[in-house]
Amino acid sequence: MHIEPGVVTGAKLGLSVVTALGGLGLTAKMAWQTAKESGAAALAGRSAATTALAFSFFQILPHFPVGVSEVHFILGSTLFLMFGGGAASIGLAMALLLQGMFFAQFDLPQYGMNVTTLLVPLWAVSALAKRIIAPDTAYVDLTYGQALKLSTAYQGGVVAWVAFWAFYGQGFGAANIANVASFGVAYMSVILLEPLADLAVLGAAKSARGAASTPLFNKRLFA
Repeated sequence: MHIEPGVVTGAKLGLSVVTALGGLGLTAKMAWQTAKESGAAALAGRSAATTALAFSFFQILPHFPVGVSEVHFILGSTLFLMFGGGAASIGLAMALLLQGMFFAQFDLPQYGMNVTTLLVPLWAVSALAKRIIAPDTAYVDLTYGQALKLSTAYQGGVVAWVAFWAFYGQGFGAANIANVASFGVAYMSVILLEPLADLAVLGAAKSARGAASTPLFNKRLFA
């Protein structure tokens, strides 16, 4: 998802700076927790992996403009389950910045909005996971229902933020409402498909439990 240029302009862009700082603050909190639990080296390795993966998702996986934004297969909940909230947040923020710097400079003014839209829902997924996944359950043992809840929370958060930016920037005219609605409907395909991707990746990880000793992956993935 990338907010289209011109949706929010002028002084209104100032709010995106504030929300981006809030999102980065939540990222720092999750990253600090990872560093305490697994060490700074593990956080750095996971962040590098998530940056590379997220960048490839942005550039390689199918994406298309719909209404006020673009539909992307971000796989945010997948990154969270594999690498943890801190590393996944860092990876998404860095991948978005790299894409803007080298491939889509026209997106840089929207960076604050876009990074907020990616990071705040990921923090919500982290909070939700603590509520719906028992402490003694490894992520590789999640059910489809649990994966669906996490994916819906993430993608629903993305849609909610896109709608907020669109209405904040362009108001509640009929055309804008229609554009937001078309984007939301199109994003349903992601909400339906991402849990399948989660389970496929977790299934592959489950067959490689020997990797549990490596610090590259989230400790909860196997334990």
